[in-house]
Amino acid sequence: MLALFSEKNMIELAGTMGRVAFTIIAILVISVITIKIMKSWVDRLLPYQDQPRVRTISGLIKNGLSYLISFIAIVMILERIGINTGSLVAAAGIGGVAIGFGAQNLVRDVVTGFFIVLEDQYDVGDHVTITGVGGLVEEIGLRVTKIRDFGGELHIIPNGEVKTVTNHMGEAMRVLVEVDIAYEVDVDKAIGVLEQLFAQVAEEVSDIVDGPKVLGVQDLGDSGVKLMTMAKTKPLTQWAIGRDIRKRIKVAFDQHGIEIPYPRRYLVFDQSAHHNS
Repeated sequence: MLALFSEKNMIELAGTMGRVAFTIIAILVISVITIKIMKSWVDRLLPYQDQPRVRTISGLIKNGLSYLISFIAIVMILERIGINTGSLVAAAGIGGVAIGFGAQNLVRDVVTGFFIVLEDQYDVGDHVTITGVGGLVEEIGLRVTKIRDFGGELHIIPNGEVKTVTNHMGEAMRVLVEVDIAYEVDVDKAIGVLEQLFAQVAEEVSDIVDGPKVLGVQDLGDSGVKLMTMAKTKPLTQWAIGRDIRKRIKVAFDQHGIEIPYPRRYLVFDQSAHHNS
């Protein structure tokens, strides 16, 4: 009789465990599907994902929804396995001081992240430098900011550690190109060649919003005269345009016979000393 009772209890226990396991799996699956659906709804409500501000707010909403749904799923799972979540809340109240100290950094990260978005310090897609890390902002979350540097490495920075932000995304970025010419070259001729070239560049390169133009003689160096040129470009195009301008200058100087200086060394032999010996 006892054996039958034990076997019956084992069967009931196994059934109960099976139902609990099935419920937990169902909760996990439903939460994952819900997160994906909510993210899809956010994309539909905010369709202009090509705008940095919209991408930033969209990512923040998705991040918050993921945290919220995950928290609800965890509470439901704890209740299914027999843990009284109400008692956990009471325990948290008793140990609130200790938890508060442990959660200080988390609260600081979330609050700082809120003000980063509120003050529009930077958006997704911006080129920034934060705590010595430079790159493109890939994601702004409630707790962290993700930056991809130009070497491809991903840097995850807690929002609470964002002390100083340098945002390189102005309306127009400056491209300063220094051009060296030999002292034997006519300066006015070199400037004329550059101005003719820059007029052509301004027509051909749509990402240039102002210039290029020659600012004048910047310095008299050891081996040549340094000319300074400047152009203003659309954000994130300044590097490519700078390289293109330097290449065009080299080609134009070669065509007009304008020499680019290089270090030279003159050796003077004292012939009189040689004859006296």
